[in-house]
Amino acid sequence: MSAHSLPAGSPAAQGVDARGVHAFLDAVEAAPDIEPHSLMILRHGSLVASGWWAPYTPDTPQLLYSLSKSFTSAAAGFAVAEGLLRLDDPVVSYFPEFDSDITDPRSRAMLVRHVASMASGHLCETYEKAFTLDRNEPVRGFLLLPPDREPGTVFAYNQPASYTLATIIQRVTGQSLTQYLRPRLFDPLGIGEAAWLQYPAGRDLGFSGLHATTDAIARLGLLYLQNGVWEGKRLLPASWIAEATRSHISNAEGAAEGAKSDWQQGYGFQFWMSRHGYRGDGAYGQFCLVLPEYDAVIVTTAATEQMQALLDVVWEHLLPAFGAPLDARRDEDVALQQRLSGLELPPLAAKPVPLADPDLWSGAEFAPEGGACTDQPTLTAVAVAAEDGAAWTVCLTEGESRLDLRFNGTGWTIDTRPDAPVPTAVSGGWTAPDTLIVDVAFLETPHHLDVTCSLARRTFRARWRTTPLHRGPLRSFRAPRLSDG
Repeated sequence: MSAHSLPAGSPAAQGVDARGVHAFLDAVEAAPDIEPHSLMILRHGSLVASGWWAPYTPDTPQLLYSLSKSFTSAAAGFAVAEGLLRLDDPVVSYFPEFDSDITDPRSRAMLVRHVASMASGHLCETYEKAFTLDRNEPVRGFLLLPPDREPGTVFAYNQPASYTLATIIQRVTGQSLTQYLRPRLFDPLGIGEAAWLQYPAGRDLGFSGLHATTDAIARLGLLYLQNGVWEGKRLLPASWIAEATRSHISNAEGAAEGAKSDWQQGYGFQFWMSRHGYRGDGAYGQFCLVLPEYDAVIVTTAATEQMQALLDVVWEHLLPAFGAPLDARRDEDVALQQRLSGLELPPLAAKPVPLADPDLWSGAEFAPEGGACTDQPTLTAVAVAAEDGAAWTVCLTEGESRLDLRFNGTGWTIDTRPDAPVPTAVSGGWTAPDTLIVDVAFLETPHHLDVTCSLARRTFRARWRTTPLHRGPLRSFRAPRLSDG
């Protein structure tokens, strides 16, 4: 298996019915509350289907949100295998400088395996409290919050648990997660650029913030499907794969509902158990679905708040497509490949030129409706300018910073230049003589910002379609670059 490209196979030869993939594509494209960005399907070690909805591309790194946790889990597996990390050590033993501060018996009894499996003993998310208690060292803030129950007895999805695990790994290795994983995971799997948001500087978040391509997610899933072996070489112990991907703590809230929800099937070491297989799972539809029963990996990136609905579509259409090799299906396979190569998100449905005098729009400036932009408080002003031909520029101002975005009203205007302040795709146009709408896709995240300008009131509204979980100025909505550090 090449380190540079996954081996390709036809769907039929690998026992994947192209009609099931078509049905999946039909379903996600018809769903009003699911915006698909990418899809990869691997069966029997071969890539049988892949596609990206333009303006998203194979080379675009994506913010993976909590799917980052599964890469942190892999880092923990390497550290355990190298004798640097022990699952049954108390968490506080890795932070001797906090020893006198941490007096609660349950906090002191919390083991590494407990934070790895979201079983710290807390009954709810502690992110805000932990990071408020000690902004300089959130692990200390977390350990100062006494668990509600004995560690290991209850489940609570809890970002500081993962952050603590990530911090321990970085302490015992003396490297960031990215640095530690580069020779052990990224390079052997052929994963190119991958970058993590950090807090504080120099420490990868671990629980979120990793930016990587869809292909990188697929390779992680395939490594786990193959029980830690890549191209005939063992990278992670089979025992670690087994431990990380079995349920350590129950998260079922009721048998009847639990049978339906993929968030009530148990939790492993930074992996969710699913109704089928197990998964790495990130907000808004970033999924790495590992299906040992089908010898398959399915990867999606998307923008949706209806994550269960997206999984339901996978279970409904793709699982029945997996079977024995199929004969005489070449035409169907070719048709699927043609469809996958032409996927595209529709640009904004609007007129490409103003429905009123263009001179009224060129140079127009707009203030936030109501005096402040609730969804993006840093955004203080918007201006519109005409360019040569049919192109326009919308300027988004945040204090001293400006983000100039070009659109031409006929499709996506993509700016992924190396020196672009943030990679974007912009679609815009006029829906009324008084109204301009601009859709800004921040291509290295799942997020779109819709900006609506009213000429009569000289005001604008800006609203996120899905709310970013890492807030900041608009220029921060991109993958970290090596030059940033």
